[in-house]
Amino acid sequence: MKKLVFRIPATALLAAGLIAICVTPVAWVAPGLQVLYVLPLAYAYWVLRNRTTVTEEKIVARGVFGTTTLDWSEVKSIRLVQKGWLRAVRQDASEVVLPGVRFMHLPALSVVSGGRVPDPTVGEEEPEEVTDEVTGDVNGESGGNAVEETPGKSVQSDK
Repeated sequence: MKKLVFRIPATALLAAGLIAICVTPVAWVAPGLQVLYVLPLAYAYWVLRNRTTVTEEKIVARGVFGTTTLDWSEVKSIRLVQKGWLRAVRQDASEVVLPGVRFMHLPALSVVSGGRVPDPTVGEEEPEEVTDEVTGDVNGESGGNAVEETPGKSVQSDK
């Protein structure tokens, strides 16, 4: 069974450590400000909790406060957003955010979903191959073999 997990990179936890270091001088100025340490802890929890697991049968979107499980039969389409995570559109037009899944992940999502999500990087039709036949003489000597040019025919190359 194919399974793919999209999550926020673990290096984002370095930011939580940096926030904790930056909060330290302020947290010890007055009693009760130690509650500021909740900020880096909440951020670390957010990084670790948000993820999307995709299998051949379902999508599991896990957020900070809950988990949403969708069977592929419930998914009408995948909505692309300019910046941010993709969204699964249900049959009733409601949307479910897919944490950690971005546009660049669509080819992998297409493979795991069994083609239910089309891969935008694959072209509709493959371009025709251009063959260039070279016939003629060597070093300017024709040796009796004439090369005919057909007017109106040209070879175009895609650059």
